[in-house]
Amino acid sequence: MTITTVDLHFLGLEHAIASYIIENSEGPILIETGPYSTYPYLVEQINALGYKISDFKHVFITHIHLDHAGAAWAFAKEGANIYLHPLGVKHMADPSRLMASAKMIYKDDMDRLWGQMEPIPESQLIQVGDKETIKVGDVEIKSLHTPGHAKHHIAWQIDGVIFSGDVAGVKIANGPVQPPCPPPDINIEYWLASINILRKAKPSLLYLTHYGSISNVDGHFDELEEILSDWSDFVKVKWEGGMTNEAIVPLFINYTNDQLKAKGLSQNEIDQYQAANPSWMSVAGLVRYWTKKMNTN
Repeated sequence: MTITTVDLHFLGLEHAIASYIIENSEGPILIETGPYSTYPYLVEQINALGYKISDFKHVFITHIHLDHAGAAWAFAKEGANIYLHPLGVKHMADPSRLMASAKMIYKDDMDRLWGQMEPIPESQLIQVGDKETIKVGDVEIKSLHTPGHAKHHIAWQIDGVIFSGDVAGVKIANGPVQPPCPPPDINIEYWLASINILRKAKPSLLYLTHYGSISNVDGHFDELEEILSDWSDFVKVKWEGGMTNEAIVPLFINYTNDQLKAKGLSQNEIDQYQAANPSWMSVAGLVRYWTKKMNTN
C-alpha cells in the first residue's frame, strides 16, 4: 500500500494540515480533504501526482470540522462518495448551522481560514458504523468510532495503519503531542477511552492530520494522555477559582507556548502548532467541558 502525504500549507505554513492519498486498484482514495481555503493547493498537488479530482470516488473524513472536511463538498460535486460518522451526516447535507456557528467564532476571518462549504447530496454521504469495514478495490478500511475530541469522530484503520484525525492529537516534526480541544464536544473520559481503543487496535503507524506519521505509537499515546490530563487540570483549577473563559485564555496561551519553548521549538514551529491547534480554542472547549460536567454532578 502506497500512502502519499499532501501538505496543504494552511495559512502558508508547512506541516499544519495534511491530506492522505492511498493508491488503489479502483483509483485513488483520499483521507481528509482539509478546508476549502486550501483546496486549490490540494488540486495542484493531486494533478502533480497524475490524478484529477474526478478520479477520487471514495473520500474518508475523520470528522466534520472544517480543517478536516471543509472541502468534501468539492469532491462530492465531482462524483465522490464521502464516508463519515452517522452523526455528521445532517451537517454535511446542510452545512448552514455548522458554518453559522463557525462564523460566530471566526467572524470576518472565515474566508481566509476556511473558505465556503456547500451541501452534499445525502445519497453521497455514506454513514459508517463502528467497526464496519469498507472494501474499495484491494483495500479494506475499518471504522473505529473514537469520540472525545468530537462525538462524530472516526479513526480509519487499514491493516496496521490508523489515520487518527484529531483523537491521537497534534504532533508536528519533533515537537510534543498536543490534544486539540475545541468546543462543543470535548469529553475527557470519552477521549481517554478512545485512546485505549486505538491502543487495542495495535497500529504500527499512526497518520495524524496535524501532522504526519508516528512510529513510536505507545510513547505517543502515553504523552497524549499525560498532556490531555495536564491541560484539563490547568483549566479546571482556573475555572473553579472563578475565572472567566476570557481571563483564562492569555494564561493558557502562555502556558502552552512555554511548554513548546521548553522543547526547544522556534517561533515558526510554535506558529505551526497554533495554526493546527489554537490554544484559545482549547480553553473554550475545556471550560465548556468542566461547566457541563459540574452542572450534571
